[in-house]
Amino acid sequence: MSDPMGAVLPERASGFADETEAFLGVDRSAGGRRWRQRLDTAREHLATAIAQQNGLPEILGRVLAARGAEPQTVEDFFNPTLRTLMPDPASLQDMETAAARFVAAIRNDEPVAIFGDYDVDGACSITLLERFLRHHGRKAAHYIPDRLTEGYGPSDAAMLGLREEGATLILTVDCGTASHGPIAAANEAGADVIVLDHHQADETLPEALAVVNPNREDDISGLGHLAAAGVVFMFLVAVTRQLRAAGFYDHRAEPNLLSFLDLVALATICDVVPLQGINRAFVAQGLKILRLRQNPGLRALGDVSRIDEAPSVYTLGFVFGPRINAGGRTGFSGLGTALLCTDDDVEARSLADRLEALNTERKAIEDSMLQEAFAIAEAALEAEPDKPLLIAHGDGWHKGLLGLVSSRVTERFGRPSLVIAWDEAGEGTGSGRSIAGVDLGRAIRDCVTAKLLTKGGGHAMAAGFALRRDRLQELEDSLCSQFRNGVAAADEAREMLLDGALSAAGATPELLALLDQAGPFGMGHPKPRFAFPAHRITGIRVMKGTHIRCRLQSPDGARLDACAFRAAEAPLGKLLLAAEGRPLHVVGHLRINRWQGRETVELTIEDAAEPR
Repeated sequence: MSDPMGAVLPERASGFADETEAFLGVDRSAGGRRWRQRLDTAREHLATAIAQQNGLPEILGRVLAARGAEPQTVEDFFNPTLRTLMPDPASLQDMETAAARFVAAIRNDEPVAIFGDYDVDGACSITLLERFLRHHGRKAAHYIPDRLTEGYGPSDAAMLGLREEGATLILTVDCGTASHGPIAAANEAGADVIVLDHHQADETLPEALAVVNPNREDDISGLGHLAAAGVVFMFLVAVTRQLRAAGFYDHRAEPNLLSFLDLVALATICDVVPLQGINRAFVAQGLKILRLRQNPGLRALGDVSRIDEAPSVYTLGFVFGPRINAGGRTGFSGLGTALLCTDDDVEARSLADRLEALNTERKAIEDSMLQEAFAIAEAALEAEPDKPLLIAHGDGWHKGLLGLVSSRVTERFGRPSLVIAWDEAGEGTGSGRSIAGVDLGRAIRDCVTAKLLTKGGGHAMAAGFALRRDRLQELEDSLCSQFRNGVAAADEAREMLLDGALSAAGATPELLALLDQAGPFGMGHPKPRFAFPAHRITGIRVMKGTHIRCRLQSPDGARLDACAFRAAEAPLGKLLLAAEGRPLHVVGHLRINRWQGRETVELTIEDAAEPR
């Protein structure tokens, strides 16, 4: 069965509509996954209702239904707005207390300081507060720790330094939930502390005036998917509401909070939080603000990056994000925040140029570390194929790139990973990434309690930590024991969810324009993914020793350009290279490739399998 857009829709008779059966019969793909239809049978009727009641093609109805849409909510999916999706900020624990204290600081012109994390989410969070205060004729000192020498989160020295500079109110953003000692030190020195964070929290919280964190155990707001910048934005909404109620804006202009949404969108995408609920509105509306090019720093970064099209989720996550992070990763933690905060075009261009250069430097160092880490991981799996945790470590490795390398290791091998850099004293700094079903953050915090780590924290999928070299084997043994069952279960259940099957002829710009209506796509709201059954692989070649380019040819002769990124040495790449001239089932998502004024549709290959 097909629809007018050329999609090959699954039929119950073929078994595709039964989520218990493998899509196209693929139980074990090149990536070691079972293919399964994303839309389960319980929602099949909703796909039809969505299409019929809203005058949409069947394939779009299926994509929407698989992402939780109902016939009556399609408009919200097509146009997610703050008006319809914004929760009451007061639903967050401690929000009203925090807002009231910040209002008092603004009205009394108190000295305020901000302690922020060094990543994109932290930089955007600091900038939101800075720009809000600037609108009110106030300013704040801010402190961003050096990623390489100070590490994550507040220290006693930093907090006391801000107090000594005169701050009577300190806000920690994208950090602080686990900073008991530094916050106690600030309190004792006479400063109030407000924590605006989203990281996982232990039962015992620091003794701050307010801890606004949707992931604290007693918070029932249901907003645990927010990035820190999302929490800060809701905080500013609450502050504005209290100032308005107090008559503060009777004779002065209110801030235009919607103009800040480009920053919230940037943080939401770069922190890889789920695009659910209000986060979808943050990104959809933030992209509209970004296209107005109002922020001088982002405007300069777009120019330096040679962005010649409307910014997209890809622009935020893969163009802007790495460049803003490059400063922190290479020893210049404040550059990203300085870029986002400046209103001076000349300064913005200078900062953007510097970040571009640092990002180029970062990529070269990362490539070298990555090859070493891959070799270590491959050797570990050769010795123990079922090893539930991969640990790569090296003397003098760049501390700022550990998380990126860990992400790549986990992505390639499908295992939780830790990547550790040792210094000359045998002290290690590490970063880890996990897989669905294995809570790395909790395990790391338990290891801190057990004294296997000197410090650490994070969330389910990512964590940072510090340790001594002589505790490494104990750490590995402990985590392997904890993770073994979870990793085995995750490995057994590894699946790739598909939205249907297409032919090369059906992959048109018109189809992509249609599917884009269901965006923006990202974590928790995934891009539509399609299978191209039994398409012949032609014109295959390896690009830059890493990527694979090829062309898919359908049985009717239609062709589609395709690329598998970073796949040359992976099982996927090996299957593609061996399949020259033969048909394969290929899976991926479609995108528009713009080159020299021409637009063509290209498939990003994510997996492949031999036809049975």
